[in-house]
Amino acid sequence: MRASLMATLISPISLLRFLLFASLLSLEKRGFALEGRLTSESHHLPKTHHKVHVSSLMPSTICSPYPKGYDKKRTSLEVVHKHGPCSKLKHHKPNPPSHAEILAQDESRFASIQSRLAKKLAGQSNLKPSTKATLPTKSVRVLGSGNYMVTVGLGSPKKDVTLIFDTGSDFTWTQCQPCLVSCYNQQDPMFDPSASLSYANISCSSPSCQKLASSAATVFGCSTSTCLYGVGYSNSFSFGFFAKDKLTLTPTDVFDDFQFGCGQYNRSPFDDSAGFLGLGRNPLSFTSQTAQKYGKVFSYCLPSSDSLTGYLTFGSRGEEDAKRVKYTPSPVNPDYPSFYFLGMEGISVAGERLAIPTSVFSKAGTLIASGAVISRLPRTAYSALRKAFMEQMANYTRTDGVSIFDTCYDFSEHKHVMVPRVVLYFSDGVEMDLHGLGIIYYLNPSQVCLAFAGNIDDSVVSVIGSVQQKTFHVVYDDAQGRVGFATKGCN
Repeated sequence: MRASLMATLISPISLLRFLLFASLLSLEKRGFALEGRLTSESHHLPKTHHKVHVSSLMPSTICSPYPKGYDKKRTSLEVVHKHGPCSKLKHHKPNPPSHAEILAQDESRFASIQSRLAKKLAGQSNLKPSTKATLPTKSVRVLGSGNYMVTVGLGSPKKDVTLIFDTGSDFTWTQCQPCLVSCYNQQDPMFDPSASLSYANISCSSPSCQKLASSAATVFGCSTSTCLYGVGYSNSFSFGFFAKDKLTLTPTDVFDDFQFGCGQYNRSPFDDSAGFLGLGRNPLSFTSQTAQKYGKVFSYCLPSSDSLTGYLTFGSRGEEDAKRVKYTPSPVNPDYPSFYFLGMEGISVAGERLAIPTSVFSKAGTLIASGAVISRLPRTAYSALRKAFMEQMANYTRTDGVSIFDTCYDFSEHKHVMVPRVVLYFSDGVEMDLHGLGIIYYLNPSQVCLAFAGNIDDSVVSVIGSVQQKTFHVVYDDAQGRVGFATKGCN
């Protein structure tokens, strides 16, 4: 009787289990086991490739404002792409630049870096002289769309100015009223030094004026004993008064007597921003002027998409970085002391280390710059990378190149593509396993390109640009002469 009762209770449960199992089995055979399909795709993808959905490459109209990595405890603020849906600047100039413009401006930026290196090596400055806080960053069309801006407060009372931050620049400057000669259009109201209670010009006799000669700027002359600066890039420049004023990052991060250029004659193809925030290594850079508080340490994460956000943080993140960041040496190069050079040693594609002698990378050196967009490699290294990449992409249709890109594909007939992993190797065993969107550059569904370019030969310095840095938590620790990387910094 008891056994019969148990059988009566168990049988319906067993029957339900059987029917559920049969139903799931039927769905799986018909291709509808969605959860199993997702698990299979995420856990059994080859480690040698990224599965990239073509739709993820396309511009989005939806803003996702708080990425993984955003840290309110450290007063971290957002990095916003200028032309993305999160940016207020988008409404100032709604038409984004074309890809041809972006790549042409990046070429100008690269030419500017090469020019600075060549002039420094020749013992010349850029222009010949005459008689723990975090900032909001916005990507901007500044010598390339991969550059980013931060908003800081200047003066007393403070007025917001939006500046391009660049690890390849030393000197901080902003356009100023009354704009004695000529200024370009910018998004924010132009800084008016006459309205600031703490503004003062720096005299020609000041030691700070003499420091200009060793920075990206130079002493242009004197005007009624006021030090005049000049700073030039490949197709833009700024001249004006060398000055000091109160700089405000957050209510608790305020710097009196911050030294900067107050531009009175400015030309730039990158309107909307008010000027530059130099994060290089020179004594006049923001990094050096705030060293007492931040210890010459800052970090950032550049988002993978225009619709996502990242961060720029000043000061050490302590144990958090100690646990996850891998550092490679970045000693000061005596010929180019402003730049952050890295000891690049190799590249792998789809898990295979390429046969590139380390001497190829060490011949001219490799620097990392937030202001550059596309990474440039020695010709020998790029040729090896391109060959291996094309072998892995043999199943996809090739299409015409554009500008600096010579290896492009038509993905218009694909929902997703398998992109070979690319890893960059640096000294002390540091690896940059690039995000999928740091390997390919999207122009349109019919034209997606390998996101690297080759230098004319191996004697030209290499540059790690912002596209390859996407989603990495990148730490610049100038006090200890090192640069560090951690994956999954944001998004």
